[in-house]
Amino acid sequence: MTDLETRLKAVKDKLKINQLKEKVVDLQKQSGEPSFWQNHELAAEKMKELADLQKEIEQLEQIEQLIQTGDEVQATRLLDKFELKTFLSGHFDSSMAIVSIHSGQGGVEAMDWAMMLKRMYLKYFDSVGWPYEEIEEISGEEAGIKSTTVKVNAAYAYGFLKHEAGTHRLVRQSPFNADGLRQTSFALVEVLPQIKEAGEIELKNDDLDWQFFRSSSQGGQNVQKVSTAVRLIHKPSGIVVTSQAQRYQEQNRKIALELLRSKLWEQQEKDRKEQQTELKEGRTQASWGSQIRSYVLHPYKLVKDTRTGQESSSAEAVLDGRLDEFIETEVRQLE
Repeated sequence: MTDLETRLKAVKDKLKINQLKEKVVDLQKQSGEPSFWQNHELAAEKMKELADLQKEIEQLEQIEQLIQTGDEVQATRLLDKFELKTFLSGHFDSSMAIVSIHSGQGGVEAMDWAMMLKRMYLKYFDSVGWPYEEIEEISGEEAGIKSTTVKVNAAYAYGFLKHEAGTHRLVRQSPFNADGLRQTSFALVEVLPQIKEAGEIELKNDDLDWQFFRSSSQGGQNVQKVSTAVRLIHKPSGIVVTSQAQRYQEQNRKIALELLRSKLWEQQEKDRKEQQTELKEGRTQASWGSQIRSYVLHPYKLVKDTRTGQESSSAEAVLDGRLDEFIETEVRQLE
């Protein structure tokens, strides 16, 4: 057995290929039942899951064919991508993701940097074929954005993106200063799993304060005439989420619940990790966010991850969405 065949077998074992095939058969049977389509939203989610599983199985079969025909270069490239998934064994690693970007201190400079980060991630999502939808955005007064939230609707998106969370630092000549002075800006990236199952995070109706208002986002005259936008406050925790990108209030209500579940899960995870740290090393001071990556555009060009050491002198290419090397290194080193 060749090295590629050995690697492929290991990937199939870790991904539990037989269970994936059984899941495909089960979903196909469910889709043939008359009651399956009574809940169109749930049916659509299951059909997407079926399509993702079928694609995964087909790609593994394609790698096997490439190995058999001697196309080692192509087989290696595809196998390298699949091996990354075997590192993702966390509870929500196979989930779709919610990515939020918040500008830090620094006024228009920081808001412009937040917009640059948004563009970088959307370019990356396009390059890997991940569908996404923008949920909420607050524009800056002069330029850029104060914050934005995007749902990434692809399997394993959370697993691959979760280590992008943290503070991102930009150093450049200021485009907003006539003297072209060097400016340092910060933005915070949050990455959460999409938690659709109500049982994962329990929400009590008495704990929820729903508020409705007119959307300021795109959506035509209908959005402006009625209160389609949703603000949801979780009274016990004080967490506030909003959704206004959708045309209808019910759609925004559903998205707000998803965002709230994800935020509550994140809070639980932070509490758990803080307790572990306190037990092991003593309580550490909470911070706005740990700097994970620097993007230097002046006086030289360099993007460097402070945790993995991964770096690139092609700063413009990275900001244009070429994040593969950084994300793959995070998955291999930080899992």
